[in-house]
Amino acid sequence: MWSLSSSVRHIPVLFLLHPLLLLFSSHVAEARTLETEQIRPLNRSSSSVSAVFVFGDSTVDPGNNNYIETVAKSNFPPYGKDFPNQVPTGRFYQWQGLSHDFLASYAGIKDFIPPYLDPTLSLEDLKTGVSFASAGTGFDPLTAQLFGVISMEKQLKYFKEYKSRMEVYIGKERTKTLISKAVFLISCGTNDFIVNYYATPIRRQTYTVSAYQHLLLQLGQQFLQGLLEMGARKIAFVGLPPMGCVPAVITMNSDHALTHRGCIESLSSVARDYNRLLRNKLTAMRIPGAKIIYIEIYKPLEDLIKKPQQFGFDEVNCGCCGSGTIELSVLCNSLSAVCSDDSKYVFWDSVHPTEAAYHNIFLGLRPIVDLFLKA
Repeated sequence: MWSLSSSVRHIPVLFLLHPLLLLFSSHVAEARTLETEQIRPLNRSSSSVSAVFVFGDSTVDPGNNNYIETVAKSNFPPYGKDFPNQVPTGRFYQWQGLSHDFLASYAGIKDFIPPYLDPTLSLEDLKTGVSFASAGTGFDPLTAQLFGVISMEKQLKYFKEYKSRMEVYIGKERTKTLISKAVFLISCGTNDFIVNYYATPIRRQTYTVSAYQHLLLQLGQQFLQGLLEMGARKIAFVGLPPMGCVPAVITMNSDHALTHRGCIESLSSVARDYNRLLRNKLTAMRIPGAKIIYIEIYKPLEDLIKKPQQFGFDEVNCGCCGSGTIELSVLCNSLSAVCSDDSKYVFWDSVHPTEAAYHNIFLGLRPIVDLFLKA
């Protein structure tokens, strides 16, 4: 039998965190760059959104892991190098890269979604939204256990705690209204495959790939039901990215990682299959008075990787930090060399996209985002 402690020793250090991103879209309409167009906030009168609440992994963790005992952190340089005062907040990118930050800013709520565990947050800060996400987590409880991070079940408990705090602060009816008008964003699942299923033998002893996909879908549905029971009515559920195109994944799975850095099709295929099943499951969940949407992230990221020149990128299979092939979290640190122009890179470290990548995609998503925010 494999014990949890023995399995951890077999996990590559570079997979401390969930790979990729979180972006809204069904496709990217056209090439746009940071220099040619900026994201302007919606007119607040046209948006009914009261707050943004976020759940998931490193793609949407703004620093909750700073406040727990885990190695899955990024609260040190060069992370945050373009943040105000060059402060590394615990976000896995160099500045405003997480799509929930773009979403909150675009909705006119606030520029950055803070971590729920930040003890300096005021009740007013909390009222307009927070992230409960934790880098390294997954829907499978075992995934969170591997690195001692916040499980999705615990994130849901934190939201219940948040709701109770708001009821004391503004009353039960106003809290109910606040939650019903808020946007909920869920970005999770890649760690379950890359860090858990394929990197340790525990789940593979019991589940086929197909069976494990269905397990994750069941756990995701349970999480979604928990949010609905606490009053959430506007929920965006993000699918998986093309996992085989993540630089770190290429490094670990290519026979010639230094010279042939193409996407690993077998892993990307697993993501496509999972996304199809997830989309079907969400479509089948018809909840009166609630809007639940599936967010397709696979295609937009794949477009950036396969047609980089259209979007102003030069480098797609290596990150900006260090060699770009294995560096993330503690391996991307103050001693790491950093590229001279990260706006030309799709990936910031060997797993997470740059601000330019997030920004470029978000610009193409505004029609979809507008419909969701104004619904």
